[in-house]
Amino acid sequence: MAANRPVFFFDIDNCLYPKSKKVHDHMSRLIDEYFMKHLDLTQEDAYKLHQEYYKNYGLAIEGLTRHHKIDPLEYNRQVDDAIPLEDILSPDPALRKLLQDIDTSKVKLWLFTNAYITHGKRVVRILGIEDLFEGMTFCDYGKYPIVCKPREEMYVKGMKEAGVTDFKDCYFVDDSGLNCTEAERLGWSAVHLVEAGDPLPAVKPCKNQIRSLEELRTIFPQFFKSS
Repeated sequence: MAANRPVFFFDIDNCLYPKSKKVHDHMSRLIDEYFMKHLDLTQEDAYKLHQEYYKNYGLAIEGLTRHHKIDPLEYNRQVDDAIPLEDILSPDPALRKLLQDIDTSKVKLWLFTNAYITHGKRVVRILGIEDLFEGMTFCDYGKYPIVCKPREEMYVKGMKEAGVTDFKDCYFVDDSGLNCTEAERLGWSAVHLVEAGDPLPAVKPCKNQIRSLEELRTIFPQFFKSS
């Protein structure tokens, strides 16, 4: 096994499972409910503020902790950890096969999420792939200020935790165009995942764009075991 293997960072939500599973819809509803309850807002105002914080900070919780001093871990319990994932997701043998076909003597597999660790672990356990990754860099809701993608500090944190020092040794797939643009700006090899049926962005956020994770075999053949 190479001592200094490059690292392949995988986003989790809407990336390791299809966006069409609508996990994000459940999450958005719970976030809006949280805004309504804790900030005493109408549904319309809660939705607007939620979207504003997401756009400005990459995460609704970042805006909440910055401007309203809410308890982020309590937020996590009421939002992410309250999503009925076990009813929505299930083991994905095709995804497992894809990940198993990657030669981990050549590249390290690493999870890279803006969710808290409890949510990230729950998703990969349900999908049946938790044993295939060497670690996870997550958004630590227990620390202030909260650092998340697409902030540069989050990518640096991911590299440090995954044990890689050179930006060009970092490979990355995410469904967020913003996250991919920043990764590529830093020197990572980024891949933007746009689910089949969804419209492609007018401007490509990075060089590589795919409709399915299976296409990673074509883009990075050097990381896959020869058949």
